Amino acid sequence: MIQRRAFLLASAALVAMPGGLLAKPRVKGGTRAVRLAGARAPIEVIEDELGVPHVRAASLHDAFFGQGYLVARDRLFQIDTEHRRDMGRMAEAFGPRFVAADKAARLFLYHGDIDAELAALPPDVLECARGYVAGVNARIDELAADPSQLPLEYAILGISPLRWDVRDLVRDRGISMGDADDEVRRAQLQARGLLDADQLMIPLRPTWSFTIPEGLDVAAVSEADLGILDPANRSASFAPIQEARLDPAERGADRFALGSNAWTVAASRTATGRPILANDPHLGIGGSSPRHMVHLTAPGLDVIGAGAPGLPGIMQGHTDRFAFGRTNFHIDQTDLFILRTKEGDPGRYWRNGEWKAFETVEEEIAVKGAPPERVTLRYANGRPIVSDDAARNRAVAFATVSMLPGANMRFAMIAINLSKDWASLRQAFKLHVSPTNFHYADIDGNTGWQTIGFVPRRPKHDGLLPAPGDGDFDWTGILPVEDMPFVYNPPEGWFASANQMNLPAGYPYRERIISFSWSDPFRYDRCAEVLRAQPKHRIADSVALQHDVQSLPARALVKLLPAVPSPEAASAAALLRRWDCGIEADSAAALLYEMVMIALSADFREAIVPAAAKDLIPSVNLAEMLRMLAMPDMRLGADPAAARDAMVDRALVAGWKRAVELGGPDPAGWKWGDLHRVTIAHPLAASNPAIAAAFPKIDGGRSGGDGQTPMARGFNAKRGFNVSHGASYLFVATSARGTTAVSCCFPASRAIRARRVTAISIRCGSRARCSRSGSARLRRRHAETRLMLTPA
Repeated sequence: MIQRRAFLLASAALVAMPGGLLAKPRVKGGTRAVRLAGARAPIEVIEDELGVPHVRAASLHDAFFGQGYLVARDRLFQIDTEHRRDMGRMAEAFGPRFVAADKAARLFLYHGDIDAELAALPPDVLECARGYVAGVNARIDELAADPSQLPLEYAILGISPLRWDVRDLVRDRGISMGDADDEVRRAQLQARGLLDADQLMIPLRPTWSFTIPEGLDVAAVSEADLGILDPANRSASFAPIQEARLDPAERGADRFALGSNAWTVAASRTATGRPILANDPHLGIGGSSPRHMVHLTAPGLDVIGAGAPGLPGIMQGHTDRFAFGRTNFHIDQTDLFILRTKEGDPGRYWRNGEWKAFETVEEEIAVKGAPPERVTLRYANGRPIVSDDAARNRAVAFATVSMLPGANMRFAMIAINLSKDWASLRQAFKLHVSPTNFHYADIDGNTGWQTIGFVPRRPKHDGLLPAPGDGDFDWTGILPVEDMPFVYNPPEGWFASANQMNLPAGYPYRERIISFSWSDPFRYDRCAEVLRAQPKHRIADSVALQHDVQSLPARALVKLLPAVPSPEAASAAALLRRWDCGIEADSAAALLYEMVMIALSADFREAIVPAAAKDLIPSVNLAEMLRMLAMPDMRLGADPAAARDAMVDRALVAGWKRAVELGGPDPAGWKWGDLHRVTIAHPLAASNPAIAAAFPKIDGGRSGGDGQTPMARGFNAKRGFNVSHGASYLFVATSARGTTAVSCCFPASRAIRARRVTAISIRCGSRARCSRSGSARLRRRHAETRLMLTPA
């Protein structure tokens, strides 16, 4: 029972819950002292009634030691498995089937001067990182002394956790395809003379004309050039490498589905006269929770919020000076470079007018039950070689900002947490590699938005297609933070981001190429619609907007309904016309709408995508489809309006039929939430019966919303209608009397208080049903639990 509770707390069903895989229950009012190597002075941890740990330390090192220890205590198997995967050490635990994945992971480890990288970090940031790693290792040592307290997975799988090293935070740069598959697809479309059709799948924003890099043989480009970037070429037999299960269409849909909402409202537009900042990051739902809450205090540090397990620091939350949130800002951070290798000597490639030898790194991969395997990793000018074809004198290098010197993302949150104001934050941003809209509001009433992340300078290339790797198209540095879009105390009094194209009017995007691929603007447009209509915004308004399920695509569809539908489509049209376009869990019209949109998208793709491009364009962009249907042109036929009406009519008929199949013959009984549910399963349950037995699936209940509503509850129709992504953590913050008050998402309604922090308006983060009785038991269990961490 305890292990099931622990898994529930570590799952994404109860987002923002900090609990984890605990071997022993905590007792109300209990105090426990633990002696640990690595702590420099006693550390007090007070866990409040909701299980949020508040760490009180005498130094920055020990505050982050406390965070590392608590994360390892609560989420050890989660962070250990991810660490093992990222360091390329899966085969030593699980056997030969993981060798390919390990080789790929090691190719993307940083092999430069680690000592120089550490020395370049701000000393206080490095000290905090050392403390975090020491805290993780302290918990691992504690469990080594008493293995009976290990999470159940270790006994089932017969493995032990890996110890951490601060140098690994520099080595681990992560493997990600970025937009490499988009580059390949565009080259293939160009080879067929159909490049303009790519607009149907990923429209370019802002408007842009394709330029084919001089010397690129588009006819020679194929999926084989992706090499190990393609998850199918580094597949393993179970998660966490889940991406390998997805086909290209699903990968693309998931990439643009994941996102977040954030808005900041100036004091002049709030009911209290104090700024408000709201944020709800959208990540995967269905496995381990991507967030872990904690409050860290020490001289020079007071921060509370949600961090990513295994990453030091807080990603969303507030300090005693400012609140901060984040959403994904789309930056094109990768490029494929096609290399010409020397005939008869494939160890050399042509660059800058001469043949150069590939840089090589020899690695030995330990393999459980088999001899170790020696692998040779190759690089061209520091860029990993992801594929090669000696017979064609061809190799492909993958340029990614994550492999650059100084790309030490794992230290960035610490620097942000230690900052005191807008000016010091902008210095901290220089460590931040991943693309982010950073939202800011401070106790003095200032608000700000800064886009951050490494943007490569491409003087001769726009990044939309592969480029020759002969040196002519090389990057020439990183765009300074000061040259990226930002606002400080904007006159409009509010700003929001929801992964939409948000380059400001007048921004010189042609000289500072950032990206041309963005998420559809529907969530942002709905948030903006609400915020513009509220001259005196309140915390309760932000909480309501985070749970808003109004669908702008649904409104667009209703406008497209034929004035005189066919008899077969009449009932569907009538139901949708009566609808308020809210994707509510109990709505019959919402269920019908989702089925109609699936049918409409398929029919539109069949009609509009050229036959010779259909294998390369497996799906159509929703915003582009709705735009074209609202203003039909000759691509739909000689009578575009009639063809459009017939297409919508067919979708109504098909959608109604599918709704009957799924919900029964009586539409009065249809409820979107009956199909759209939150289900939590252990990431390894599908492949390991013992894991599945130890951690049964958890039904998180019915949910409204979809991927285009502010309350994002996305799904992938190819995999069913269960929720696949949504808010992993929600909070709303405002300043109050020189402090910061924060409204967080918990499955409870009572307030918590801890050192200058007041949590208010606490609500459940999902319209899916939560177990209130279970939450009450959790509150009783956690009321004022104290833990003293003392140096060994």
